[in-house]
Amino acid sequence: MTDDLVTHSGSCHCGAVKFEVLAEKALHVYDCNCSICNKKQNKHFVVPKSRFKLLQGADNITTYTFNSHRAQHTFCKTCGVQSFYTPRSNPDGYGIAPHCIDSNTIERIEEETFDGQNWEQHIEKSDIRQRSKEGI
Repeated sequence: MTDDLVTHSGSCHCGAVKFEVLAEKALHVYDCNCSICNKKQNKHFVVPKSRFKLLQGADNITTYTFNSHRAQHTFCKTCGVQSFYTPRSNPDGYGIAPHCIDSNTIERIEEETFDGQNWEQHIEKSDIRQRSKEGI
């Protein structure tokens, strides 16, 4: 799975937060229906923390948490866009919003539905936790 890794460049809407992420050309994106993902229409792909690099804007990021407070919903203080966050399912990785990738490096997007409304039952059936492990 690591054969086709490329560096994707991304940002929030206003450009205050910029990042790079090393990921596949063909992205495996999760479409979650939990309460916050549903409200934000959050679709994301997951990478290990070692493959993510924040280039600018650390001082312009704020974080929202709720319920278990394990997910860290980070977003730009200026424009409000969440271009990446730390998912509850992957505290050792980042969930990256594919629509915040600015470079022409995405070959295709494969979507998988994640039943976040029934998180505890669905997490055992999904491979999402493996996505933040090295070599995956």
